[in-house]
Amino acid sequence: MAANTERETAGFLKSLGFPALEVHEAFQHFDFRAAGRRILVIGPMGSGKTEYSARLWRDGEVARKKGSKVASETTYWDAQKSLFNGESGQGNADRRNIFFVRSRLDAGRFPDYPADALAYRGGFERCGDRIAFVQDSFGLEDLIKANPDIGTWIIDEAAFYDERIAYLMKNESEQRGLVFVCPTLILNFRREIFNATARLLVENATDVYPLTAYCEHQDCIEDSFYTYRYYKVDGKECPALYFDPLIIVGGDREKDDPREPNYCTRCDKHHFLPGKEYTYFILKPLGEAAARGELSALEKELFAINNNIEGSELYKTFLRRYVHQEEAQVENMNALLVPCIAERALCYLYAEQNLLSMDQLLYLVNKLKLDRDYLSQRLRDNRRPVDLFK
Repeated sequence: MAANTERETAGFLKSLGFPALEVHEAFQHFDFRAAGRRILVIGPMGSGKTEYSARLWRDGEVARKKGSKVASETTYWDAQKSLFNGESGQGNADRRNIFFVRSRLDAGRFPDYPADALAYRGGFERCGDRIAFVQDSFGLEDLIKANPDIGTWIIDEAAFYDERIAYLMKNESEQRGLVFVCPTLILNFRREIFNATARLLVENATDVYPLTAYCEHQDCIEDSFYTYRYYKVDGKECPALYFDPLIIVGGDREKDDPREPNYCTRCDKHHFLPGKEYTYFILKPLGEAAARGELSALEKELFAINNNIEGSELYKTFLRRYVHQEEAQVENMNALLVPCIAERALCYLYAEQNLLSMDQLLYLVNKLKLDRDYLSQRLRDNRRPVDLFK
């Protein structure tokens, strides 16, 4: 029976275009003897991905106290060869030596912790000079070259980086035996593969450690695999619209500002994601028409959303799908209470779908008198900055 399940799992992964992977239980001490691994630690927000990294860090501190026999097992073979040749072996990568890397996009996540903290929701570990923020895969490459004795690299939220990082880690692990551990989101708040980088991380991984959490809905204790994004408006939970900006940089603290999202983990039943049908039936086709030079229909819809939402196609779609049904899902209607919906739609069409030109974006922002501050921040978060104030 187990063999059949393994075959079915392998077949399912192949049908998605992924290789078959070894999947492990995550409750053992880290094996620093195994070289050349690219390990994904995946799960929703709050599942303990970064806490797993902290456990690995503590394991490294214990392992480094062992003697030379252990060192010979945790250092890459080329380093051993240099020792046999009478060389010092200085600078050879020992996998017990760990370096923690965070994305600069995530720099504001834990503002109340020390600058050298490997921080997670339940605490932190001090990393001293073995922690750094980098912008992209080139920054990571420079860091690896500057620290040749480091054998294990923890790359927090690796999906935030450019696609090249997957191949950089593959090359370094195969050529020098380095181990890369990537606690990262693979699925975004839409329950889709986060981005092209996330897909390449899965494609090039050697091992996966999946983590789950309890669903954080107050009436549920089911396993949760998904990160749920929501806003608070006058104390009400307002699920994020499907076309909400993909990346919103911010901390883990709970927020009452309706412009800033909150996150938790939810099961299938309680992961509300309104607006997907609207996005593909209406919003994206309007963006495609704009790409052909036909901007008026999109302008009309955004004007309605911004000034009289009940007259918009968005509102009409929500009534049909979430209210006028036998099994109504009225929780989804709260998504229309959040501010800056037109700005969110523009960010989706411009930064993510590449359907609008910069001139069209500027025209709509000025004509509809949209919130420049909000939209500027979201475009920066999604690496498509535009000066909206000119």
